Amino acid sequence: MEKLDLTKKYKTYFTAKIKPEIVEIEAAQFLSLTGKGDPSGEPFAKNIEALYSTAYTIKFVFKQLDKDFTVSKLEALWWFDQARFGAFSLSEAPQKIPRNEWEYRLLIRMPGYVTEQDVKNAIQTVVAKKQIELAKSVEFYTMTEGKCVQMLHVGPFSTEPETLEKMNVLIQQHGFQKNGEHHEIYLSDFRKTDPDKLKTILREPVK
Repeated sequence: MEKLDLTKKYKTYFTAKIKPEIVEIEAAQFLSLTGKGDPSGEPFAKNIEALYSTAYTIKFVFKQLDKDFTVSKLEALWWFDQARFGAFSLSEAPQKIPRNEWEYRLLIRMPGYVTEQDVKNAIQTVVAKKQIELAKSVEFYTMTEGKCVQMLHVGPFSTEPETLEKMNVLIQQHGFQKNGEHHEIYLSDFRKTDPDKLKTILREPVK
């Protein structure tokens, strides 16, 4: 059986243009793990390890069932405590809010045939065989973003405000309002890729 590649099956979800655009994003299911803190810190890296260990465990189980799939790109939702820090525009928030105050939900998209019980079984395996206790925090998560404004950001994360400002212009032109958390899809492995060559989809759910 041909290996399922979600990036090819759901091209709209995993692609973006180098200019702001309005898209409709379908419902999807994920492995998820939440946290808070600087993404350059060790806890963030450990969370990624736990998430990927669970994803690959699920992959190997389904490979034995002739339902092999390619493990998807890492994604994350990002937000901060607005009651504490106040509200900022898309482009202002990354510059105004300290990195260690951001909360996040790491995501790896799963095929539709993976169930919540499959995820629970995989977590038990990861904890027992790999001794990765953080896997106990991994959960099965569903999300429907619907209408979004998105754009492909090319370059280091530090220059994202420039891309977000372009997106914000389109959002203001259409009178859209925020309808979900800031969403990033990491098309490049930021642990190995030159910062100037990083490709990241920036997505903002709107209504």
